[in-house]
Amino acid sequence: MTAAISAATIAFVTALLLGVMIGRRLDGHRWPRRLDSILSRGRRADGSSGSGDAGLPPRAADPAPAPRAVPEGAELRDSDVVATTPDGRMTKAGLLSLIVRNSATAVAVVDEFRDVVLFNHRAVELGLVREMLLADTVWEAVKDVLDTDADLDFEFTPPTSTLGFVSTGRMPRPTVEHVRCQAKTVAQDGERYAVVYGLDDTQHKRLEETRRDFVANVSHELKTPVGAIGLLAEALLGSADDVESVRHFGSRVVTETQRMGKLVTELLALSRLQGGDTPEFTRVDVDALIDDALDAAGLAAEAAAIELKSDKPIRKAVRGDRALLLTALNNLISNAIAYSPAHTVVSVTRRLAIENGRPMVAIAVTDRGVGIAKADQERVFERFFRIDKARSRMTGGTGLGLAIVKHVVANHDGTVKLWSEPGTGSTFTLYLPEDPAHVSPSRTAAARATAAPDAL
Repeated sequence: MTAAISAATIAFVTALLLGVMIGRRLDGHRWPRRLDSILSRGRRADGSSGSGDAGLPPRAADPAPAPRAVPEGAELRDSDVVATTPDGRMTKAGLLSLIVRNSATAVAVVDEFRDVVLFNHRAVELGLVREMLLADTVWEAVKDVLDTDADLDFEFTPPTSTLGFVSTGRMPRPTVEHVRCQAKTVAQDGERYAVVYGLDDTQHKRLEETRRDFVANVSHELKTPVGAIGLLAEALLGSADDVESVRHFGSRVVTETQRMGKLVTELLALSRLQGGDTPEFTRVDVDALIDDALDAAGLAAEAAAIELKSDKPIRKAVRGDRALLLTALNNLISNAIAYSPAHTVVSVTRRLAIENGRPMVAIAVTDRGVGIAKADQERVFERFFRIDKARSRMTGGTGLGLAIVKHVVANHDGTVKLWSEPGTGSTFTLYLPEDPAHVSPSRTAAARATAAPDAL
């Protein structure tokens, strides 16, 4: 925070405030309350009349606690400063005004009466100034700064708009959820103001929440097999003279060890994928990829009494890392087998498609299983999310399979889509860019037509 809102930015705003004061005096604009008194003294120093300010109210003993409307003239504009010199060069005040008006940092200058005397548009976007008022939470922090002259760092959560709920019946997730703020005092000729700087910290907060959830989930998932291995080891020691018990508990130890090893392997794979760590892409034959995935799932399907089917080859290729694509396809087929009842069919189909104006190869994995409820369909690609935790424990799932699928496809510049109906089944479809060297001119023209239909 202190690095983002630097001393240079604070110096910019302080100098800009003085520049705007001079500019507004030259333009004849009126500042609210205390700032207007500065301009009136400046006009008297220049020899012009100050009688128009003779009726200013005396300074109040305590700052007014009630919200005050922000005057329209408080927003920083092009006309607020003398932007150019007589010879046409940009002034320092003009440059500072340009910087603050277009800054990603929200800036609001407040006096001790809660009057906002200057702000940029970013302060409105981040909710510091809302509906021509200074936000209550921000004022509480600013009041402490004005009372103590001590800089203050604080966090601000903008109020949530209810417009989305009224129109759709669902509360939309706000674009800005957390604003990290810093308030400082500035003084000039006995006048004191607080300058509030704000930065959108939403993305950082979301990442922190994701990190905390991830660590908690990993700890829980690793703790389960480790605890089970400890208990099974104790049981083994207590059954040293019983061959059948040793065999039983020993096999359980092997199962839990394999489960923990699989979890660690998938965590490492997911970490590499999220970091964009992928080998150099090569040509990958789609038909051979599907055949290998079906062969790898054959034993699991036979054990679960599931029939695997596929359609005819299409003799097309994509560019990518074959091992990663095989992992993603294996994960989808394994999930389909795990969540399908016995004596049903899991099918893998392939076709050509146009997606987002690009020639793609679509590989779909369809099951006739329990299906996925609408409320869960948006979350199935999250790490460690499970629809049925009991079934996941039974099948040995880690909750990372679909997260890996999502990242593999994203690293190949593709997409993954889900269709599902509870009680009917699910279809996961991978859309992967077709190898450009093997795309026919007619498919290229069709992709262009899809991308720009109005141009035809």
